[in-house]
Amino acid sequence: MARNKIEVDETLDSEFSMAHLKRLFGYIALYRRDLTLTLIVMLTCSALGLLSPVILKQIIDVYIPNEDIRGIINISIAFLMISLVIVVGARLRITLTSRIGQGIIHKIREDIFCHLQELPFDYYDNRPHGKILVRVVNYVNSLSELLSNGIVNTITELCSLFFIIGFMLMHDVRLTLVCLVGLPVLMGVVFFIKTRQRQAWQVLSNKTSNLNAYIAESMNGIRVTQSFVREEENIRIFNSLSSNYRDAWMGAIKLTFLIWPAADNIAAWTTAIIYVLGVNWISGGDALTAGTLILFTAYIGRFWMPINVLAGFYNSLVTAMSYMERIFETIDEPVEVHDSEGAVEMPEITGHVEFRDVVFAYGKNSADGEQSGEENDTRVIVLDGVSFTAAPGQSFAIVGSTGAGKTTIINVLSRFYNLNSGAILIDGIDISIVTIKSLRRQMGVMLQDSFIFSGTIADNIRYGNLTATDEQIMAAAKTVCAHDFIIGLEDGYETKVNERGTRLSAGQRQLVSFARTLLADPRILILDEATSNIDTETELLLQRGLAALLKGRTSFVIAHRLSTIQKSDCILYLEDGRIAESGNHETLMAAKGLYYDLNMSQV
Repeated sequence: MARNKIEVDETLDSEFSMAHLKRLFGYIALYRRDLTLTLIVMLTCSALGLLSPVILKQIIDVYIPNEDIRGIINISIAFLMISLVIVVGARLRITLTSRIGQGIIHKIREDIFCHLQELPFDYYDNRPHGKILVRVVNYVNSLSELLSNGIVNTITELCSLFFIIGFMLMHDVRLTLVCLVGLPVLMGVVFFIKTRQRQAWQVLSNKTSNLNAYIAESMNGIRVTQSFVREEENIRIFNSLSSNYRDAWMGAIKLTFLIWPAADNIAAWTTAIIYVLGVNWISGGDALTAGTLILFTAYIGRFWMPINVLAGFYNSLVTAMSYMERIFETIDEPVEVHDSEGAVEMPEITGHVEFRDVVFAYGKNSADGEQSGEENDTRVIVLDGVSFTAAPGQSFAIVGSTGAGKTTIINVLSRFYNLNSGAILIDGIDISIVTIKSLRRQMGVMLQDSFIFSGTIADNIRYGNLTATDEQIMAAAKTVCAHDFIIGLEDGYETKVNERGTRLSAGQRQLVSFARTLLADPRILILDEATSNIDTETELLLQRGLAALLKGRTSFVIAHRLSTIQKSDCILYLEDGRIAESGNHETLMAAKGLYYDLNMSQV
């Protein structure tokens, strides 16, 4: 049995490269002033913090042997002042790094969301929506720690590491070299696991995506699940996906946690060696004081702290790589339906529409019209040489069997997809050379799926015209016979509805969507099964209310219920992507062809 798309791991079109990091640093550069201030504060605090072992050595080697109480008090006051400066600096660092990190996260999420707004329907048709959602929310959030603290802390700790080595070299070169012996060993561990670690986090990102997609699909289809008593099977699938996620997480985290134990063990062994050598050198009369040994034991702990931070940053970077790959892959997804070079604004239209030998196919190569060889051409031709002309103010009905291409005509007219060949002209202007926004602003489209957004009834109707007044909203609702049921709700037009309008019936959702479309005051009106969920009595009222509204507007109506289109100026019967018959109701009935058969089957 074929596996569901949700259970199939995503593959990357391009592997991670330094270009991804370069793009990430491009976002960081937007906050270069705050970043510079943060680095100055952190480096200052780091340098001041390194003075404490020097102060301790001075007390042990000088002030205590000389019984200099006054000197001890003065140096203690200086140490206290240094500590206060470090505390204030740490507070400022937290504020600045949080602002930088969250600002970058906001910008990345804004970029990916804005790009998603422009991607064509093809992108959403071919992917579970949960796998898209996880990139906008989870993957971007996963970069938060790296951006908020990781980069700044790493730069600071790297500088601190050089400060520490410098201080150590100033006091004893031999012990410094002993401290540095452990670094090659740690680097060997890092290089040994780096490839395995990155691959493990890529697997985890796939399993996260699969799990998130299944949860989203399950929530959207909960009514169907319970209707078909599918709960146990869904739980089984969920547990399988959740187990895969858990196993992937454990595999990734095991590799990640190898760095810290390795660094801690190397630090412990290095410290032990310094104690052994230091004590021997002191007892052997070597020029090494107790204060210097204590200074080194303090510095060696501080020496490995930056190493641990750098190891942590490396882990975060490897983790972030797997997420950055997905994020930038989405941002780089080509927008196939876009304004052509030199596109102009569509002037105010009258509604003259012409299809000239339009060919369109879904699938590979459907958007660019290019052939790539039979072995790679997986297109499904939906419109094959469609031609017709609609004069301003005419009403065109489009009928035919399921899959004949009725909705596709609406989609290409609205430029939701690009044509493979042919042209669509409005008022003699090819719609491919005008800006998409200027075209769609003058078209009112009510698709078959009556989507209702969370908010109030008024908000949903105003969605088609944000400047509309309450009176205009009410007038549109009255025209489509939605006013009566709306005022019957507890808060009328201010009644809150949930996402997809679950509080409303299917017919009520369609009426609200109809009002939203009509409020846009379009010159071209497109209705895709607009009355399919409305009862017969309401439909009769709706038809009478729309008669005045449709006057002077070019309208395209897709309907399976033929009683709603009998008064259309022209009826197009589609079959296998071609116009098999066209004419008004009386002409087609007299011809006793396909339309006649369809009409009689409904009667």
